[in-house]
Amino acid sequence: MLSASRNTASNATIFILMRIAVAAFCCCFFLAAGTAAAADYVWHNVKVGGGGFIPTIVFSPAERGLAYLGSDMGGAYRWDAKAQGWLPLQNAVQDPNLRGVESIAPDPVDPNVVYAAVGTYRRDPAAIIRSADRGATWTTVMVPFRMGGNEEGRGLGPRLAVDPNDTSVLYYASRYDGLQKSTDAANSWSKVGTFPVTGLGVPERRERPHAGLSFVVFDPSNGTRGSPSKTIFVGVADPGEVHLYRSDDAGQTWFAVKGGPRSGLLPAQAQLDGKGILYVTYSDSMGPYGVRDGAVFKLDTHANTWTDITPEKGADRPPGGYNGLSLDRQQPDTLVVASIDRGKDGDIIWRSTDVGAHWQDIRALSVRDVSSTPYLLWGKKQAGFGWWQTGLAIDPFDSGHVAYTTGATVYGTSDFLNARTGATVHWRPWVDGVEQTAILTLTSPPAGPHLLSGFGDIGGFAHFDLDRSEPIFEHPIFINTNTIDYAGRAPNVVVRSGTHEANAAGRTATLAYSTDSGKTWRPLYAPAPAGYVVPDPMPYNHSDPYTDAAIVTSADGKRFTVMTPPVAVFTSDRGKHWSRVKGLPAGGRPVPDRANARRSYAVDFAKGIVFASRDGGAHFRPLRTKGLPADLHADRPAWREIAWPLMATPGFMGDLWYLSGSGLYHSSNGGRSFVRTNSGLKVAALAFGKTPPGKRYPALFAVGTKDNLTAIWRSDDAGRSWLRVNDEQHEYGRTYRCIAGDPRIFGRVYVGTDGFGIVYGEPEK
Repeated sequence: MLSASRNTASNATIFILMRIAVAAFCCCFFLAAGTAAAADYVWHNVKVGGGGFIPTIVFSPAERGLAYLGSDMGGAYRWDAKAQGWLPLQNAVQDPNLRGVESIAPDPVDPNVVYAAVGTYRRDPAAIIRSADRGATWTTVMVPFRMGGNEEGRGLGPRLAVDPNDTSVLYYASRYDGLQKSTDAANSWSKVGTFPVTGLGVPERRERPHAGLSFVVFDPSNGTRGSPSKTIFVGVADPGEVHLYRSDDAGQTWFAVKGGPRSGLLPAQAQLDGKGILYVTYSDSMGPYGVRDGAVFKLDTHANTWTDITPEKGADRPPGGYNGLSLDRQQPDTLVVASIDRGKDGDIIWRSTDVGAHWQDIRALSVRDVSSTPYLLWGKKQAGFGWWQTGLAIDPFDSGHVAYTTGATVYGTSDFLNARTGATVHWRPWVDGVEQTAILTLTSPPAGPHLLSGFGDIGGFAHFDLDRSEPIFEHPIFINTNTIDYAGRAPNVVVRSGTHEANAAGRTATLAYSTDSGKTWRPLYAPAPAGYVVPDPMPYNHSDPYTDAAIVTSADGKRFTVMTPPVAVFTSDRGKHWSRVKGLPAGGRPVPDRANARRSYAVDFAKGIVFASRDGGAHFRPLRTKGLPADLHADRPAWREIAWPLMATPGFMGDLWYLSGSGLYHSSNGGRSFVRTNSGLKVAALAFGKTPPGKRYPALFAVGTKDNLTAIWRSDDAGRSWLRVNDEQHEYGRTYRCIAGDPRIFGRVYVGTDGFGIVYGEPEK
C-alpha cells in the first residue's frame, strides 16, 4: 500500500528540485557577504514513530544488542541499546539517491564495521558505503551499477554480503549488472566475469525494474579464517530456468544447482544453517506487491537434495508467496518465514522447530500494543498484523527476541518463546527514533497545536506534543493528506483534502473540516462536475482533478472554497449548499487573505496577472498587475502534492508572495504590483514565522539554493537577506518537500522531508 504513494511523493520532490534548477538558471544575483554561514540551530524530529516500509532488519552476529534497519527512502538506522532507541545514520547525506538502502551488512567479526548498498532509484548513480564506527561516519564509494532501494524487489536479499572468513571480501548481487565483488573492504568493485548471469541492463524509466540477483550466501565451514570462503550461493530472481548458482572455489567457477521449485518461482531470501541446509523463500514476482504464488524450499547442500517445506499447500491455499526468513542461531532446526500478499486473510509469520516439517501460525498467538504509535490503529479498535513482512529477524543471541518489518512499522517482541507452549506473543512497535515518512504539507497555526501535517501513506496529524505520536486524522481517514489550511483569524477552523482510504466503497469523502484545531473532523462533499461519475469502489490512490481538489478557508473560517474542475465552488454553511466562484479563468485557485475575510486572490498563469475578490471569494475581477513575468505557465503545479505558488502573509491584509522559477516576488497592495526580491536565493518553498524581536514583519523561511547549495534559510528582513539554518550534519538528502514557520516561537521552522519525516529546528539557546 505504501509504495505507490511513496513514489508519487518522490515525484513531488522532483518537481521542487526542478523548480530550484529553473530558478538557479534564471537568477544571477548573489547573497550579501556572510549570509551563507549556518546559524546555530538545534534539530529534532517531530515524533510519529516509523510510518513507512523498512525492507531490511539485521542483527549483528558479532555483538549482542546491535542491530540495523535499512529503509527504502529514509536511510539506515542503528539500535542503541544504552539509549534504547534507533539512531538515524544518514541525516548528513546530501545526494537524494543515496537515502534508499538496498541492502545492509554488518561485519560478521568486527562489530564496529558495517556496510550498506544505497541507491533509491535506478535512474541515478548508486554507492556502497562503509563505516568503521557503527554508522556515525561513512566512506562513500560510488559504483558503476545501479540500484533500486525504493523500487520493486527491495525486499530480496541479502544482496550485500561480507565473507566471514575474510572480511575484506564482499559480494553484491546486483539488479542489472550481474555479480559484483570487492577484495579491499568495499573500496573498489569489479564484475565477476565468470558468473553465468551477466545482468539484463538498466531498463527504460517507464519499464518495470528487473529483480536481478537476489542474494549472496557464504558457507563459512568450507574455508579457513584469513582466506576467502570457498562455497558461495547466489540467487537469480530474473525469469529463466536456473535460479541458484554455486561456487566451491571462492568464486572462480560457478555451476547451476538443479532441482527446487518450478522455474516460475523466483528466489527472494536465503540463509544457511550450521548443518549445511540452505533455506530459500520464493514468490512468483519480485514483490513486495503483485505476488500471487510462492513456496519455501530447503536444500541439503551436501547431498544436493531439495525438499518442499511450504507452510500452506494444496489447491485451496490462499494466494501470495513468501519472502521474510530468519534462522534461530541458538536453537538448531528452528526457523521463521513470512508470507507476502496473502490476500484478504492477511499475512502470517510461520515458525518451525523441525527444519520445516511442521509449522506454527504465530499470528494466531499474537497481540499488538500500539499505544506508543496510535496511528497504527487506522481508526479501528485493534492494529493489524501488518503487510510486506520482508524484514524478519531472530536475535542471534536471544531466541526470544524477534522483530519483523511491515509497510508501516517495525514490530518487536521479547517473549517469542511463548510460542513453544502456545502462549500469547506480545508485539510492540520497535521504532523509537525511526521517522521514515514522506511529508506532503505542513502548516503552523497561531493557536491550538503547533503543527498540522499531511503525510503520504499515513494521513495526517494535529501535533499538540511534538515528542508524542498523535492519533491519525479520522472521520474521514485519508491515505494521503494533500492540503491543509486554517482560518487566519479563527485558527480553530481547519480544512484538509486528501486521497481516500484504499478501495473505499460508497461515497468517499476527500474533504474534511474541523472546528477544534484538528482534534475531530467532519466530512465534506463538494458537487461533482457535470457528467462525472464517482468510481465505486474507488481504486487505491485514484487520481483525477475532482477527487484531488484542494480546499481553503476564509480568514474568519465561515467560507470554504474547493477547487473542483473546471470552476471552483464555495460553501458558507458547512457543505449544505454550494455556489460557483465567478470571474476566474478555468482552473483558477482562490487564495484567501489571511487578515480580511472578504478578500481573496488568484493568479492567471497564462497572462501573468492577479485576480482579486472583495466579497469573500464569490466574485473575482482581474487587476492590472505589474511586476510579474508575462507568462507563468511553468509555475503552475502539475501534481496534487505541490504547494500553490501564490501565498498570503498571515496578519497582513493584501500582502502576497509569489514563487516563480524566475524569482521570488512580493506584493503589499493586494496583487496590483509585485517587486522581485533580489537576494540571490533561488526559493523553491516559502513559509512565515514569528516576527523577529524589534520588527513588525514576520520572519520568512525558505527551501532555497545558492551556488548549488540547497538548504533551509531564514530571513529577518522580508527576504532581502538570508541566513542558512541547517548544517552539514542535517541535510536529510536535501529532499525538502514542504516548510512551515512557527508563528509563536521565533526562529522555529518545520521541514517536511521525503523519507526522513518532519524535522524542526530552532535557535540554540
